[in-house]
Amino acid sequence: MRDLSEHIMDIIQNSVRAKAKLVELEIFEDVKKDVYKLVFIDDGCGMSPEVLENVSDPFFTSRTTRKVGLGISLLKQNAEQTGGGLDIWSEEGKGTRLEVSFSHSNIDRPVLGNIAETMMLLVGANVEMDFIYKHVTPKGEYVFDTREVKEVLEGVALNDPNILVYLKEMINENIKTII
Repeated sequence: MRDLSEHIMDIIQNSVRAKAKLVELEIFEDVKKDVYKLVFIDDGCGMSPEVLENVSDPFFTSRTTRKVGLGISLLKQNAEQTGGGLDIWSEEGKGTRLEVSFSHSNIDRPVLGNIAETMMLLVGANVEMDFIYKHVTPKGEYVFDTREVKEVLEGVALNDPNILVYLKEMINENIKTII
């Protein structure tokens, strides 16, 4: 995967398959502390201890459509190449939390990529779900919450093409103020 947005899409697709109703993505950047951290939290079906034990094995997957599961293992590898790591907690019936950290200054840390487009695609394809995207840098904090957007739109579908374009532009504009 070329950038972190592709990893984010892949990890959140796991939450979609786990039938989550709410998915949270938090990104923390701190150049002075040399930290770049992604946190994913969902309220999906969670994983059994057996699945959780094998989740970062590239030759293990709970999916029946293929025999490998590269997403988490590739993300873990990318994190470890920068001196970071990946931790995952999950409980059946309660959901999953995945934290991945990178050295902010490491040349091997993938760039974020087009997070606004990633969020737009996730929201548009999963209108029955809610997403919270929080991005924190030393310059400030931005929070995008589909629950708030749905309230403001008063019944207008989030997958309306005009709404999706607006959401993408809104995310991009707000991210520019904190990066």
